[in-house]
Amino acid sequence: MQKYYSLVEKYKELILKAERYLWENPEPGYKEFKTNAYMLEQFEKLGYKNIVKAENITGFYTVIDTKREGPTVLVMSELDSLINRSHPECDKETGAVHTCGHHIQCAAMLGLAAALKEEGALNELCGKIKLCVVPAEEGIELGYRNELIKKGIIKYTSGKTEFISRRYFDDVDISFMIHACNISKDAKAEGLSDYENKKIYLSIGHTGVIRKQVIVRGKSAHAGAHPHKGINALNAANLMLLACNSLRETFQESDLVRFHSIITKGGDAVNAVPDEVVIESYVRAATPNALKRENKKINRALCACGAAMGAQVKIIDRAGSQPVNGDANFNTLASQVLDNLVGKEGYFIQKNRRASSSDFGDVSTLVPTIISYVGGCTGTFHGNDLKVIDPYECCVFGAQYQFAILVELLKNGAEKAKDIISKYTPIFKSVDEYISFVNSLNIEKDAVTYKEDGTVLLDY
Repeated sequence: MQKYYSLVEKYKELILKAERYLWENPEPGYKEFKTNAYMLEQFEKLGYKNIVKAENITGFYTVIDTKREGPTVLVMSELDSLINRSHPECDKETGAVHTCGHHIQCAAMLGLAAALKEEGALNELCGKIKLCVVPAEEGIELGYRNELIKKGIIKYTSGKTEFISRRYFDDVDISFMIHACNISKDAKAEGLSDYENKKIYLSIGHTGVIRKQVIVRGKSAHAGAHPHKGINALNAANLMLLACNSLRETFQESDLVRFHSIITKGGDAVNAVPDEVVIESYVRAATPNALKRENKKINRALCACGAAMGAQVKIIDRAGSQPVNGDANFNTLASQVLDNLVGKEGYFIQKNRRASSSDFGDVSTLVPTIISYVGGCTGTFHGNDLKVIDPYECCVFGAQYQFAILVELLKNGAEKAKDIISKYTPIFKSVDEYISFVNSLNIEKDAVTYKEDGTVLLDY
């Protein structure tokens, strides 16, 4: 295995240079134009010619064929950043910053892509390797994404859902990816005392999410002289969020339900009754059924409170991602790789499902997957103190680890990959079944109707 690690090490400068460039040029989802162009240029310089570019949006993939029969393994990296204007290194114009650490995935992907081009890199492997650079994992700027949907540019707010719907992954049999983390912080959260020795951990899963935009419309009037002639959309929105928060005691612990929101528009002038307020929110849960059930309760609260204030309520729900389910057999293989790579003291397997979400979960409903978290960062992810303190550990080691996983999966006639695939039971039997379920989560409707006889119809 050492020769494979050495192949990656050879491209250390390429990897670390990429990490800095991508950190300094963050872009949010479906806007990753510079990032996408940079990754494309690097892949082309490495000699990749059969690159399939996503039509009308960012992202691309290429397939490496060993010319020996075997499964297709999908390895992914994510292009997009978050927005956090309080981070000292954010883009001063857009507020974008990689406090999600996705730039680390892309840098490691380049190292892996470069190593796979080296002579002898594929000698022991069979099957195909699909390297995919995918947009829009973070579910932000829902208004912008809803506009893209209206224009027919995309169908889904999440990049991987979009790629699945475009049939880019139809040939995939198994998939994995890495993500950056604050390894010490996450190890402490697991109750581990030897957290300083940890370099990486394996995740058992994440929650799923529905992304929600709620448009509350009232009636404008002079806020001082004639408030009785208006309908205050902001008061309605406050009441709606209070009701949703009051539902929290009904959420079951095992479902890991989360509801959180922001107000992206709260009114136009303080001396005018606000006539339009826009809320963006997430509903998260550990299972698809819990996600649908709790989202319906939240929509009921939103509609009822809007009606109580006489406001119009439009609900736009978009399927964000399905719960990630790390395949146990695949994690076992990854543990064997890590035993050799960092020793048993150098990693751990997470005991509890993470309450965060990832659209990698959508891939995990169709094929066996794992997501592994590499260290090298400090601070709080999605916070204003996130820093990369050891780019070698997260990027170069991340590429070496992924190469090692590929070797274990695809050597000896891909016997281990075939075993994992044969034991996997997909949540959805086909992409069509998956798309049908995802579409069932999408809502765009006027949820409150006032009838002439004084009755009110709630449609949630």
